Amino acid sequence: MKYELLILLGIALFLIFRLRSVLGTRDGFEKPPAPAPISRQSPDFEVIEGGPDSDIVDHVDADSDMVETLTSIKRVDPEFRLTEFLNGARAAYEMILMGFERGEINDIRAFLSEDVAQTFDDVVQQRRDQGIKIDAEFSGIREMKLQAVTFDLSNSTAELTVMFIGELMSVAKNKNGDVIEGDAKKVKRQKDIWTFSKDMGLRDPNWRLVATDE
Repeated sequence: MKYELLILLGIALFLIFRLRSVLGTRDGFEKPPAPAPISRQSPDFEVIEGGPDSDIVDHVDADSDMVETLTSIKRVDPEFRLTEFLNGARAAYEMILMGFERGEINDIRAFLSEDVAQTFDDVVQQRRDQGIKIDAEFSGIREMKLQAVTFDLSNSTAELTVMFIGELMSVAKNKNGDVIEGDAKKVKRQKDIWTFSKDMGLRDPNWRLVATDE
């Protein structure tokens, strides 16, 4: 009997480690807007050659290499606004993170690349197989910053990498309802670095999560 308990404990610890590797590290604010797709809207500005674009420099250092890359994206898609993207990314972070924690992958699948969706599916299925349930409540985003931008002119694909520091309360329970990790009353801080991608030549307004890191 003790041997079987040790095996189950080892499996549970493996799954918890796998969760951290997928979505970031936690070490233990402002409520985000209601979850919504990352979308683009008709802009009320005009990019002026040789002049600063406040939509960009309000979020990125004017001397950063990202400024020129973002400007190139706007030349291909004049409707793109960095401000709207970041607002959408903020909402998408909560929606995707909570969808994963609760195992509700179908609700967020449209915003995930095939590779990310498969990774999420695998981890959620492993939790179900072992009777592990995650109870989580999102508290908010403490910090958010655009870290990198790439743009491939050959296929009009843009990738924007955003660093999030979020806070949530989360506990993992076994099939008997016993807590095996976490504290339902303690807010934990979590850092995630997510990359969103979109073909700027398409009319599809949705950006998709294509990579997660920590």
